[in-house]
Amino acid sequence: MIKTDIIIIGAGPVGLFAVFEAGLMKLKCHVIDITSNPGGQLTELYPKKPIYDIPGYPKILAGKLIENLLEQAKPFKPGFTLGERADSFKKVGEYFEITTNLGTKLKGKVIFIAGGLGSMEPRKPKIELIDKFERKGIEFYVKDPETYLDKKISISGGGDSALDWAIYFSKKSKHPINLIHRSKSFRANKDSVEKVFELNKKRKLNLYLDSEVVSINGENDYLNSLFVKDRSGKGYNLKTDYWFPLFGLVPKLGPLGHWGLDIDKNAIKVDNTNNYSTSKKGIYAIGDINTYEGKLKLILCGFHEATLAVHGAYKYIYPDKKKNLKYTTIQGVTGF
Repeated sequence: MIKTDIIIIGAGPVGLFAVFEAGLMKLKCHVIDITSNPGGQLTELYPKKPIYDIPGYPKILAGKLIENLLEQAKPFKPGFTLGERADSFKKVGEYFEITTNLGTKLKGKVIFIAGGLGSMEPRKPKIELIDKFERKGIEFYVKDPETYLDKKISISGGGDSALDWAIYFSKKSKHPINLIHRSKSFRANKDSVEKVFELNKKRKLNLYLDSEVVSINGENDYLNSLFVKDRSGKGYNLKTDYWFPLFGLVPKLGPLGHWGLDIDKNAIKVDNTNNYSTSKKGIYAIGDINTYEGKLKLILCGFHEATLAVHGAYKYIYPDKKKNLKYTTIQGVTGF
């Protein structure tokens, strides 16, 4: 059982900034996210996209912003449970207990829901037997890349995530990587596209353009091959130990919608006059997942919400303790 002060659901920019603000108040945090890396949409969907409205940065790449937020939170030693979804919760004494879809249990005095647009579920291709081989050769996240380096890997997708992993595995894997994309052009960063074509020339990566996986096969309940067809109808049988269909993420409120919170149009209603608290005492919602009159879905607004929610959490955890606001210019930043 993992024990902490604040359980943060969502490792996007707002959740990560909440770790920093909580650290200043000497509150420990543990972060849960269904994606395999911190950063939420900024990491999974557009890491190379520039952002222009972060104070102090005329322009910053989304991925770089996440790197900076992780560095900022680092002194406070947050815990992370990645590649898992917060499924259920219950109140036991002064603690909330959360159980993930993989059975991990966490215990915290306060819950912050910072899930962006909700639980970012993988966009799954509609192929027969895909559910049968999920986690048995088909993976929608790369959770521990080192475990796949001696395996035959196929990746589907044309965005940054698919190309980044194809490049990574091409440089480290014992076998050439298969990269399958249903178009001739990619949606990824230009540098990544150039690297993919270069690796293809060096035969470290087999590129299948205008192609898609049409069927899958396995043996002893584990995936062992993919059948790929291009637009001309030509077919390829690819021996594969692991297939990563990386077609992006679909936002869903998911299990949070059944937690008894007040919901309005797929968002969690909060009281913005009371530190963004939800209808359940001790649970706060910050960032794009919440709604209130005048709500703006901007990262910088989420940072503001995170700051006030942390102060609300401190009062909730320590109702008889007075906490004076001290500027970081005076107190600095110190870990636990």
